Amino acid sequence: MSTDLKSNEVSNIYEDISRAKISLQGKKYDMLRKNALEDPELFWDQQAKNLVWFKYWDRTLTWDPPFAKWFVGGSLNASVNCIDRHVDSQFKNKAAIIWQGENEKETRTITYYQLYKDVNIFANVLKSLGVKKGDRVIIYLPMVPEVTIAMLACARIGATHIVVFSGFSAKAIADRANDSESKIIITADGGYRRGKIIELKKIVDEAALSIPSLEKVIVLKRVSNDIKMTNNRDVWWHDIVQNEQEQYCKPEILDSAHPLFILYTSGTTGKPKGVLHSTGGYLTHLYTTAKLVFDFRPTDIFFSTADVGWVTGHSYTVYGTLMHGITEIMYEGTPDYPTPDRYWAIVEKHGATILYTTPTALRMYIKYGDNIPTSFDLSSLRLLGTVGESINPDVWQWYFKTIGKQNCPIIDTWWQTETGGIILSACTGINDDTIPMKPGSATFPIPGVDMVVVDEYGKVIDANKKGYLMIKNPWPGMLMTLWKNDKKYQDVYWDKFKGMYYTGDYALMDEDGYFWLLGRSDDVLKVAGHRLSTMELESTFVSHKAVAEAAVIGRLDQKKGESVIAFLVLRSEYTPTEELRKVLTDHIRKTIGPIAAPEGIYFVSKLPKTRSGKIMRRLLKSIANKEDSIGDLTTLEDNTSVEEVKQVFNKLKSEIVE
Repeated sequence: MSTDLKSNEVSNIYEDISRAKISLQGKKYDMLRKNALEDPELFWDQQAKNLVWFKYWDRTLTWDPPFAKWFVGGSLNASVNCIDRHVDSQFKNKAAIIWQGENEKETRTITYYQLYKDVNIFANVLKSLGVKKGDRVIIYLPMVPEVTIAMLACARIGATHIVVFSGFSAKAIADRANDSESKIIITADGGYRRGKIIELKKIVDEAALSIPSLEKVIVLKRVSNDIKMTNNRDVWWHDIVQNEQEQYCKPEILDSAHPLFILYTSGTTGKPKGVLHSTGGYLTHLYTTAKLVFDFRPTDIFFSTADVGWVTGHSYTVYGTLMHGITEIMYEGTPDYPTPDRYWAIVEKHGATILYTTPTALRMYIKYGDNIPTSFDLSSLRLLGTVGESINPDVWQWYFKTIGKQNCPIIDTWWQTETGGIILSACTGINDDTIPMKPGSATFPIPGVDMVVVDEYGKVIDANKKGYLMIKNPWPGMLMTLWKNDKKYQDVYWDKFKGMYYTGDYALMDEDGYFWLLGRSDDVLKVAGHRLSTMELESTFVSHKAVAEAAVIGRLDQKKGESVIAFLVLRSEYTPTEELRKVLTDHIRKTIGPIAAPEGIYFVSKLPKTRSGKIMRRLLKSIANKEDSIGDLTTLEDNTSVEEVKQVFNKLKSEIVE
């Protein structure tokens, strides 16, 4: 694999940064990190004491590789840590959730005390329906406050929740319900998406036909569409809540290792993996990282744009934020409907102080120019964050200058569903001497986590050399295992290099110890014997002033093995021309090398994306390789973009040299 970081990839990335005068971390951070690495168990032991425990632990960690148990013998409850701890404090009547509907006029504010009452009542509802400690419950709801209430109610009675993203298909629901043997599904009559009604209840009805364990379906009235209620199975949320007499539900005393939730990760092929997370270790990791990374303050209004159906929504829209008594903004809609200004309008309307979003969303906004965001008052922001994928330096600069006005630090966070919480990030909660931000770098591992970059033999490699990103030691937020599949857990994450967790990502560490993510180790093109990172190619395209978004895939080539195909979305002021295609090809040649020159460049107005904002490159690859079947489109944001890409490709495919 390619090993050297080209100097032009990181040149000129410090322009205007020094003017921000932002203190991130220095001697204090270095000392904390050094001490935490020397004795990680002591560090995490101290951090865990920030939680509310019924009983403290006897042992901080038992490590039987690759299985870890944190805070052994300790007992606690997640809902107590998110709501009970606040109802007798100054946060009792503070807003816990500010909900913004897709319709601009729809808003709701729920205080911590109101949330506490709603969770207690709904927990009793679940118990009345026969849900017990250890049972699994499917939650299939749109982005409304009730999804948080349902999660915390499950946690309160010790039921393991399984949130299924509300864009998934009936088959996806049935697969997860059957694998987990869930007997309750919590859903809604429907949800709104880009002005259209998503028929959630009808999707559940279809899934229910193949879920033998299903006993009850709880239905929230959201859109008041026409649905069918099945006798003796379906119940309305509002009816059972109104009929519930008990207003308080005593929280279950749960072992630290009790399974809090299962979150299924869906790949392009194969059966989804059920990632199983504990209670004590997971909550400790979230509380600590939220404090260190976001530097939460009592006056903060935190806007995480992640859907609760994904791990970011679990960790930093629900648990991590609520444990700190912070006000969170929950947004039902998409970033560009009905107009491409939704995030900026919400920041201005609700006075958000922290924005945590995806580089994909930022690239989409860049396409529309600076006039839209600069027309809003974004002065309430003090911190900007990204998650989901690496942010390339040019997008970082735009975020820093246009959105943050050169006054807000940017935290580029790296983590996974499997890690539970943030692993790599700047830690703005540890302020001391200033160290520079590096646009495009995820900075350092959080204290208590030891990370390295290794070669194909598992040997730690020198600075500025590309290799596999690995975690050397257990950490509290780590997955306990894969649901009902310990062997796969070991095979996938721990067998590539013995004694280390395999992240599946390429990275390098520079001479200052900063980590740079270079894409998935399986997202590599093999062109004439050379291995090219799709992330590097896409970042290079976006570094050109004409390009807003890029997706690069490989097309089968009998001579080269694979050839580079690029689908590009241009910024609004540029027009697709043959001359521009040549300019961009030369840009790739000069920046990366002639071997990376694209065989085809296709201009499109939008790229096919999942509802979480990730580009569905497998669809583009299927189109480019003229495969008969594209596969499952249930998570696709806008099907018209696939058709557009097909049309453009068919129109221009004659230009490809066979």
